[in-house]
Amino acid sequence: MKLFDPNGALMGALGKLSDVVICNILFCLACLPVVTIGASAAALYSVMQNLIDDKLDEMVLRAFWTAFRRNFWQSTALWLLCLAAIAFLFFFYQVVILLGGTLGRVYLVSFYVLLLVFLTGFLYLFPLQARFQNKLRHTLRNAWLTALLALPWTLLVLLMDGAALYLSFFMNPLAFQAAIFIWC
Repeated sequence: MKLFDPNGALMGALGKLSDVVICNILFCLACLPVVTIGASAAALYSVMQNLIDDKLDEMVLRAFWTAFRRNFWQSTALWLLCLAAIAFLFFFYQVVILLGGTLGRVYLVSFYVLLLVFLTGFLYLFPLQARFQNKLRHTLRNAWLTALLALPWTLLVLLMDGAALYLSFFMNPLAFQAAIFIWC
């Protein structure tokens, strides 16, 4: 058994790792216009699903752009809805901060509940869009139903994301440059 056999396990793993790196670079480039983040995320999930299932018959570049074009309109509409929800949550938070006393605390709790509901469904929107061809309202409904059905896993993923953000940006401000490198 040769370690560097072109058909061996090591080269296969390195090939998949390079495909993941290339796909993530394409994702970052396609996200530069903010409007295309949804289509880019759906394309990333589509290529990653095909890579995991060993169904990637073409180059990653071609597969990414094919998935990007296939999911563009619906993913962009989903992303614009998400941007509207993010703007609403931002302004709601700003208003809640201005309120004081008991009423402010009640609205702050309602803000955190709304944020949790948004984030749980947001986790599943673009993977569902990449996998299935549904109408917009069905994709939205299925995202939140999936979040409810897999609630322990959903909360675990949110906790891991929150912990990574906290460790990267809030724990040690001097490590911000290293965190940016790790996140990229």
